[in-house]
Amino acid sequence: MRRGAYPEVRRNNLRARTRILGEVRRFFEENGFIEVDTPHRIPVPIPESHIDVTQSGPWVLHPSPEICMKRMLASGFDRIFQICRCWRDAERGSLHLPEFTMLEWYRTDADYTSLMDDCEGLVRAAAAAVGLRGSIFRKGGTIDLSGPWERLTVKDAFSRYGGMGMEEALERDLFDEIMVCDIEPRLGIEKPTILMDYPAARGSLARLKAGQPEVAERFELYIGGLELANAFSELVDPDEQRSRFMAENDYRRRAAKPVYDLPEKFLADLSGMPPSAGIALGLDRLVMLLVDADRIDDVVAFTPEEL
Repeated sequence: MRRGAYPEVRRNNLRARTRILGEVRRFFEENGFIEVDTPHRIPVPIPESHIDVTQSGPWVLHPSPEICMKRMLASGFDRIFQICRCWRDAERGSLHLPEFTMLEWYRTDADYTSLMDDCEGLVRAAAAAVGLRGSIFRKGGTIDLSGPWERLTVKDAFSRYGGMGMEEALERDLFDEIMVCDIEPRLGIEKPTILMDYPAARGSLARLKAGQPEVAERFELYIGGLELANAFSELVDPDEQRSRFMAENDYRRRAAKPVYDLPEKFLADLSGMPPSAGIALGLDRLVMLLVDADRIDDVVAFTPEEL
């Protein structure tokens, strides 16, 4: 790319991105985490209904580093984080790239509430790195980062914004549609929202809540209507995890999507994983949020169309 091809706003965003990534690393190092670097090319992915992977010969490019990072927890690491490239096939839009940057971190002897606290500290620190103190600006509005963040259950979100209860939405197969169209755009507008306690049917890799088995200890972080992170108190029961993987593959089969072999080495190691919590945060989206960019294209060095 010749000099001058980047608009000045994009140049400034990339400079801000460098400061944000530096602050992210400092935050985790100061909190006792070590940075790890796991392979990007793996034999099989975790089966997930709506994530299609990118082939790399007979293997795949990982859609997330979680398989290897969780195996590291099982082998004795206790606080780890990673900033890495991830790939998801055919994902493209103003908020999506088929190749993007992910931040993941994991804690042993912790649950999803510890990750909620991590998110508050991390986002405030990253905002300060680009000169934002206590609040950020998004699409003409101000979002307060300083006070307690909203913690809203999925059940309450459906009651407040969804036009029907969570259970009815699940029964009528409208859960995802209502979440995307009616609930998500209203989250994190005045202050960040931690949307927590997903129904067990949408528990993914999260463990079920003690005394409340109808919900899973999962949350997503929203700021300015933008989904930023997805977190779990991790499921460490290999039999239950195998059953969930098989259910995901059944969905993929019915939808005429590729069905993936199960990650057997991961499942074998899972029984040795201590109680843990883990989270994936989209770093490109975090930069978008902090520089008030409308498109993910404005915070990366190249888009696929520019290559």
